[in-house]
Amino acid sequence: MYLRKAKPDELELVLDIIEDGKKQLADAGIDQWQNDYPNRETIMDDINAGRAVIYNSDDHETLGVASVVQAPDHSYDTLDGGWLVNTDHYVAVHRVAIFSHHQGKGYASKLFQDLFAYIAKNHPESQSIRIDTHQDNAKMQHLIVKNGFTKVGAINGVYQPDDACFVYEKDLRQAHITADAS
Repeated sequence: MYLRKAKPDELELVLDIIEDGKKQLADAGIDQWQNDYPNRETIMDDINAGRAVIYNSDDHETLGVASVVQAPDHSYDTLDGGWLVNTDHYVAVHRVAIFSHHQGKGYASKLFQDLFAYIAKNHPESQSIRIDTHQDNAKMQHLIVKNGFTKVGAINGVYQPDDACFVYEKDLRQAHITADAS
């Protein structure tokens, strides 16, 4: 499996995956992504800025998407909490979604591992990865913690006025030291 940057002519594909993610969240009774976020403009901006990545299987079937945002990420300007790594050298991961017909196959966990490799290759200066998810999205919270992130605080009203999201960070400095020592 591999990640690659989304191309402008793949806007509809990325939007389809995001819309599928919105439906999955709604079906689970989670209020995340249920208004006008993320919308066409957000996704188009991600693609045009080179932030949107498509997750493919080895036989090139599209499994999911994510957005990798290089610092600064103003989503976290109002963080109620404290960072593990006080740095301007980080990336944030947003808008993670796996097509519903690929759910339950371990692709979300594999996506995180492949995102770590993608970030190490494309953003080697990064000292941490930041991510957030809605306070009611227990499934994503579990996935985030399972992949080595630490809860560092919360943000409120960033994506929608009533949204409350938990924020997590993964310290990459130790991973860099370990890789350098090998």
